[in-house]
Amino acid sequence: MSSIQPLQFRAGPGGHLSGTLRVPGDKSISHRSIMLGSLAGGTTRVSGFLEGADALATLEAFRRMGVVIEGPDDGRVVIHGVGMDGLRAPDGVLDLGNSGTSMRLLCGLLAGQGIGVTLTGDASLRSRPMRRVTDPLARMGARIDTSEQGTAPLHIRPVEGLYGIDYQLPVASAQIKSALLLAGLYADGETCVTEPAPTRDHTERMLQGFGYPVRREGARICVTGGGRLTACELDVPADISSAAFFLVGASIAPGSDLTLRHVGINPTRDGVITILRLMGADIEVLDRREVGGEPVADLRVRSAPLHGIRIPEEQVPLAIDEFPALFIAAACADGETLLSGAEELRVKESDRIQVMADGLSALGVDAVPTPDGMRIRGGAIGGGRVDSHGDHRIAMAFAMAALRAGDEILIDDCANVDTSFPGFAELAAGAGLDLTVREVQR
Repeated sequence: MSSIQPLQFRAGPGGHLSGTLRVPGDKSISHRSIMLGSLAGGTTRVSGFLEGADALATLEAFRRMGVVIEGPDDGRVVIHGVGMDGLRAPDGVLDLGNSGTSMRLLCGLLAGQGIGVTLTGDASLRSRPMRRVTDPLARMGARIDTSEQGTAPLHIRPVEGLYGIDYQLPVASAQIKSALLLAGLYADGETCVTEPAPTRDHTERMLQGFGYPVRREGARICVTGGGRLTACELDVPADISSAAFFLVGASIAPGSDLTLRHVGINPTRDGVITILRLMGADIEVLDRREVGGEPVADLRVRSAPLHGIRIPEEQVPLAIDEFPALFIAAACADGETLLSGAEELRVKESDRIQVMADGLSALGVDAVPTPDGMRIRGGAIGGGRVDSHGDHRIAMAFAMAALRAGDEILIDDCANVDTSFPGFAELAAGAGLDLTVREVQR
């Protein structure tokens, strides 16, 4: 985003991670708490809300549509719901910044509201494919105009009503699934989505937490339109996608012993733990419990020698956001790691396959991108300079790589780290990473 002051990370070589820490709240759950709380009858109280730019973009969008929201104040948010049909057309365009989750889920949620809304975002968000959401919504009767390239800005037009469909997802995507289920709340009849592989199920869990019936038959999830949401209290667990950087950092840095508290371990999101354990990581899952319908636990990770693996394709959707961190683990592992079936990584905040391969190569790592993944041969990591291309997860991944680097790593274009992990640099430095941040003159 051009208005953000460019930032550069300087990560010094060596060190280890230790102590106990809690990473910020889960971004996916924070988004959905605002969306469903706004549509519910009554007052929803949220704790642990992620005060990052992406989740705040969702919060501000609903304020612009007439919802009174108090906070956030130290992760606490109070949402005064307007009911299923209480949203108002905003005065002007809704700018969602860098948040693809906000844009894709709002497409579904607003498709049947009967109001006209235009959604836009920063240059990165305006380059991401949106027809994968708008096309199936059109089958439900929605009218959403895209650019000629199928990207934002998106113009959501009022329609008389939506009707339920039975849709087979062509790719495993929680965002597409969630958009269709949210549209299904306003559709005539039943809307069903069948997944080719499991994806995160926060929308389904939270709908039930708000009292909305969800029917699941294996890989098929269904909702019937015309129901109501009832306000509730939500405690957002720490985000496993943010915890992933510390799981990898402590695994690769000799002498590390780190405990991460209150981490969400939803079985549709725990692929990073499974994959790291397959590589030889020492990760203990402690004090398992359930909070607000979501499983959480404390994770203790100690350094261990890692070895290369062929990543099981069934684990890919369960770790899709964690691969930048996992690529760093692979670079530090003995032997070769092969990822396939992850073409979704090419349409994230950046082309994460190409950008990670370029950065690893710049540090002397043997990394070869493929159309749907990467081959990485572990070995020594050198110092150097890499470009995160404004992708928050890539910036944080390369910061952790410095724990095993021979010299300092400079990481450019890091301002967007705050979209998902405000305070990352301070928390990482407190745990033992030699990390500093400096502003770069334009």
